[in-house]
Amino acid sequence: METLKIALLGGGTVGSAFYRLVQERLSDFHALGFSPRFLGVLVRDPAKPRPIPAELLRLEPPDLLEADVVVEAMGGVEAPLGLVLPALEAGIPLITANKALLAEAWDKLRPFAEEGLIYHEASVMAGTPALSFLETLRGSQLLELHGILNGTTLFILQEMEKGRTYGEALLEAQRLGYAEADPTLDVEGIDAAHKLTLLARLLVDPGFPFPEVRAKGISGLTPEALKGAEAQGERVRLLASLYGEGGRWRAEVAPRRLPQGHPLAQAQGNALLVRAHPLGEVFVTGPGAGGEATASGLLADLFRLLSGAPGHLPAPQAKAPLAEGSPFPEVE
Repeated sequence: METLKIALLGGGTVGSAFYRLVQERLSDFHALGFSPRFLGVLVRDPAKPRPIPAELLRLEPPDLLEADVVVEAMGGVEAPLGLVLPALEAGIPLITANKALLAEAWDKLRPFAEEGLIYHEASVMAGTPALSFLETLRGSQLLELHGILNGTTLFILQEMEKGRTYGEALLEAQRLGYAEADPTLDVEGIDAAHKLTLLARLLVDPGFPFPEVRAKGISGLTPEALKGAEAQGERVRLLASLYGEGGRWRAEVAPRRLPQGHPLAQAQGNALLVRAHPLGEVFVTGPGAGGEATASGLLADLFRLLSGAPGHLPAPQAKAPLAEGSPFPEVE
């Protein structure tokens, strides 16, 4: 049995759930010939209750160069980047759910992604297949992609459809723990823009720049706008879209009007709808957030690594769109 040395950066909701899942799935690791051992878990507050033995908790990271794999569940950009770069440079694989890190620090991380060292299934739709789903579509050519990639805004819009104002719906989302105290990343579309950037790099352009994603959030929406859409048989959803326009790819996050019977309008969780040639139209939906769901995506990547598969490789080259997309009407 080979020891698998894991360095875990972050012991919060996601990191704790990942640690717990590894313990629950020991028999699966053993079947693959591995015995997982955590070198340490980086945390901010060792006194905070969590399902991780106190002797593993660290205020300073364990020696990542001793690890067989680094699992990052910290969030943010600069702090995790400074920790994982030396490990990547040493050839140690990284498993992460950190879409902001990948979207904003791509110039430094891209060489390692192209080597197959970065695994990040959980960065887009948590444990619901998004990257692996789209990798299968490489047998076809993308025509357009539309997705609901942020569960917080979906919840807020669903509450507004019941008659609540944006402010009332946001407060309820914060009370239930769906929204942060500062909800800007979610409600202004930045979180979805991070994720859309990763999908664009996977499918159409390995160097797709994050600043080229236009993001418009939902904070300006009113119940009247949603009622107006409903009166016309439509629903409003914050949609992340990738489509051709003027011979180049355009990436946008914005509130859009969808027919009420459309799969994206009826989705109760994160969702992706893709049109590709020659495959046609494909749709996938499922939970896109939460500690357990995200941890399951991290664990899936760890099993992917142990099976010998590379990380999620970006598109080998930039591709021109085959068609001019027709996005759903934007809410003014």
